[in-house]
Amino acid sequence: MPTLRVAASLGDVPRDAWNALVGDGSPFLEWDWLSILEETGAVGPDTGWLPQHLTLWEGDRLVGGCPLYVKAHSQGEFVFDHNWASAAQRGRIRYYPKLLVAVPFTPVAGQRFLAAPDAHARVTALLAGALEDLCERQGFSSAHVNFCLDDTAAALETRGWLRRTAYQYHWTNPGFRTFDDYMASLRSKRRNQARRERRALEEQGITIQVLVGDAIPDALAPLAYRLYRATVDTNPWGQRYLNRRVFDLLFTRWRSRLCLVLARRGDTVVAGTVNVQKAGVLYGRYWGAFEDLRHLHFNVSYYAAIEHCIVSGLQRFEPGAGGEFKHLRGFDAAETRSMHWIRHLGLRNAVAEYLGRERAHVAGEMEWLDDNTALKRDG
Repeated sequence: MPTLRVAASLGDVPRDAWNALVGDGSPFLEWDWLSILEETGAVGPDTGWLPQHLTLWEGDRLVGGCPLYVKAHSQGEFVFDHNWASAAQRGRIRYYPKLLVAVPFTPVAGQRFLAAPDAHARVTALLAGALEDLCERQGFSSAHVNFCLDDTAAALETRGWLRRTAYQYHWTNPGFRTFDDYMASLRSKRRNQARRERRALEEQGITIQVLVGDAIPDALAPLAYRLYRATVDTNPWGQRYLNRRVFDLLFTRWRSRLCLVLARRGDTVVAGTVNVQKAGVLYGRYWGAFEDLRHLHFNVSYYAAIEHCIVSGLQRFEPGAGGEFKHLRGFDAAETRSMHWIRHLGLRNAVAEYLGRERAHVAGEMEWLDDNTALKRDG
């Protein structure tokens, strides 16, 4: 049997061994991304994210692991359980601290229990059992696995974990060779609208530039942070989870994963997005603008990203949570899932009843979106 160890920092886990388990999976599970969040203090006890990563070892060989945090709140998770915490409080049940297997501040699905391809079932069972045992022995109210893949959800469901579903809008390339192919796939009203939106940017003297990996100069790290702050500091729902040091280290250690889309007027950047790409997928992360220009957001965050995917041979674009307007521009609803183990039986039963209703509602919305795709894109 493998030996279970708890790592208070991912820095205590060998980088290459951890990344070997990630393989071609989500870039946000990679050692560099997670360790940068810890090293810069974006993740840590002062922010309510206490790393307690579970690792499985056979001798000196890492055979499994998961990014685990003890949470003192529910911020930065994008799977909202604040109502559960409120219900627990009304019932005089302590909800915090809780255990969370997730990528901080990142609503992107991926494998959460890392293992060699032929060992996922065994590793998932061992790590899930360890989480349940930690809750029972140390008094955590619950354990949560956010934005997991369906095989993980199915395995946890057989253990009595509760499934929660939602959806995001993803764009998938069905074989487009040019941006005009993409435009031709839209119904006439949306196609004409997209053309007007693209033309409006040209009329305002704005050009768009895409920089990937080593083509991104060091000097753009401060700009990327300013773009990030331009959004989170000016929106009522915004919260500054990341600091300047995060961007400095990403540009130093993780530049090969980055993709910047910049809108310029002459030599001046007026807006941009910081994106991540790996294994044929582009992940939209941070948008910001220094000027309020018509159609700037759609052009930089969506049209330029789609064109980049087509030109670069990327097959999928995940722009992040929210936004029905994405559906109107060729994005389809993709299910996301999270799994939840709740120690208190009464609270567990109440949450299970709520999730049953919520899943039915989500399924109905996704079915409607699927059935009305043509209507919505021409409506």
